Order: sequence, then structure tokens, then C-alpha cells
Amino acid sequence: MSQTRILALVGSLRAASVNRRIAEAAAHTAPEGVEVTLYEGLADIPFYNEDIDVPGSVPAAAQALRDAVAEADGLLVVTPEYNGTLSAVLKNAIDWASRPYGAGAIKGKPAAVVSASISPNAAQWAHGDAVKALGVAGARVVESAHLHFGVIGERFAATHPRDDAEALTQLAGTVRDLVEATRGELASV
Repeated sequence: MSQTRILALVGSLRAASVNRRIAEAAAHTAPEGVEVTLYEGLADIPFYNEDIDVPGSVPAAAQALRDAVAEADGLLVVTPEYNGTLSAVLKNAIDWASRPYGAGAIKGKPAAVVSASISPNAAQWAHGDAVKALGVAGARVVESAHLHFGVIGERFAATHPRDDAEALTQLAGTVRDLVEATRGELASV
């Protein structure tokens, strides 16, 4: 069996963000034969604008994202909640990956969504918006791979999520379900 490649898109640009650390912990749980790579460079991608999305002239940072999404077997989207919704950088990445319309790199790609916030709501609004945006963009959102972390400011203040046994177990389940979906073993939404 060949290597399964999962691309993690993290909606927070802060180097020390808890959402980034959750994505790192998810990568740590990947079973043998599965590689989870955190995408670097979302901050470099210009806001989606059809005027600059022209064959042969697509900004290099946007093309790099499209190529990475196309090469991945599945997407792990980790979203914080900013003002009750997903971050602009994450929405922008989904927009670029969804183009050209009907044939974007994201089309048919299994995707899992993990949300995390300081509130007890666990970023469920951002989660819902991410699921909606991915689905409309053409991804196959894996319902069983949804995961929410609330009160992360307290829960992960003194420890990395990879040192939290419960978080690791939950993340391992999410990664497993996503991998199974990439192999056609699990139904999507």
C-alpha cells in the first residue's frame, strides 16, 4: 500500500497558536503509512480575486497551495473561531483551492474539520462555516471525523495537545476516519 498524504490547513497564522499545536498533535497520531503535513505559506496567498486567477499568471503562493491540495489524499482543516466564524486566511485557502470552478484541486477531496477556541462553544460556528465552505467548494466532508475543542486557553495553557491523552485519542480517531475516507472505506456527508 502506498503512503497516504494528508495536508493540514491551519486557520491561525500565529506560530504558537493552539490550533497549530492541535494540527501538530494530529500529525503525531498518524499511523504507519500516513503522512500529515502542515501547510506553510497561507499568509503569503493574496485574497482570491478572479482578475488575478488567470492561467499562466496565478500568483505563485496560490499555485503552490493548489498543487499541495492536488497532491494530498485528504485535508485536515483546523479552524479557530474569529468573531463567530472561520478565519479569513482559511476561507481564502478554500476559495483558491476550489478554482477553477468545478475542477479545483479540492473537488472530491475527503476533508475533516477540527475546531478549537477559548470559549466553551468550541468554535462550533467556525466549524459549521468550514464544513459549509468545504462542501460548497466540492470537498467530501467526512462527518465522523469532526472534532471540537473548547476552553483551550485553560486546557492547553500549560501543555501541548500531544501531551493530553484524551486529545490524542480523539485526534487519532479523526485522522483514522479521514484516512479511511481517502481509501473509500468510510462514507462522507
